[in-house]
Amino acid sequence: MGGDTVRGSGAAPGLPGQRTGPPEELPTLPPPPAEPRPAEPRPHPGRPAVRYLGDRPPTYEGEPGALPVADPAEPADLVPDTVLEGARYGRYTLRAASVRGDSARYRGEARRDFLLTARFGRGDDALLLVALAGGDRATTGAPQADAELCRWIAGAVGRSQERLGADIRAGRRDDLRSGLQRLTDRGYGRLRALGHPEPTGLRCMLLPIDPECRTRVVFGAGEGGLFRLRGGVWEDLEPARPDQPFRFRASVGETGDTLLVCTGGLADPMRDEPLLPEALAGRWGPGSGGAPGLAAFLADSQLRVKGYADDRTAAALWES
Repeated sequence: MGGDTVRGSGAAPGLPGQRTGPPEELPTLPPPPAEPRPAEPRPHPGRPAVRYLGDRPPTYEGEPGALPVADPAEPADLVPDTVLEGARYGRYTLRAASVRGDSARYRGEARRDFLLTARFGRGDDALLLVALAGGDRATTGAPQADAELCRWIAGAVGRSQERLGADIRAGRRDDLRSGLQRLTDRGYGRLRALGHPEPTGLRCMLLPIDPECRTRVVFGAGEGGLFRLRGGVWEDLEPARPDQPFRFRASVGETGDTLLVCTGGLADPMRDEPLLPEALAGRWGPGSGGAPGLAAFLADSQLRVKGYADDRTAAALWES
């Protein structure tokens, strides 16, 4: 007997107790309900959630996409998408973050910016260093070069911590300027000698732990920025000066100040897009409740503006 076949016409014999004849038409089912849209995040009091600023969304998504390609021979070169750090000493609170840009997330490229924070020494004589460097997206080896420079500078600062701390507490600005410029020049010279690309910008912040000393020192070179929020108004403390390759500023923090140092990925929109400094002034200025927590600072530093998709690295200091 041959195998069973399925015929395209004719009536099949029914099973016992089953009605035969033309099949009944199935009732038309309603279409499945549309998937609900995700709820908008509820704003934190005083810090509204903003996906982007302006009337048009940025080109790329704001969340990570592709991971960078890894070299199995160099696992130490892997760079995380985001780094977040914070501290509190005496009169100030520090928040710092380095985030891969929207463009790099989309293209599966590594974060080129680098962030380092370190405390050297103990007690009130200790010194806090924040170093951040930005690299060129088109340059091979930029992430490694940025890390190399920041780590070398950290080692040099750590070895000179006692002398640098004494100069800061004594207000010897000329000594600080000349010493830190030599240190910066040597760091860049070392990269050149090793055949590494130079970072597009470097900014370092030196902060004494001593609660009685309110001197804040910032130095570096190349692209980047230093801004101060005082009384709800931003001041650009590093106006463009092509004839000044080395940047140095020593200032006294006042209660209520917020000092922001950043790479070009954040400095550029801070200078060119009024919506960004306005939004950050509302989140960090008078009436905001002081320094945000780590998660809130990360969200604040990622406020997106169309046309600015580079890595962002920033360190902010709240004076109390």
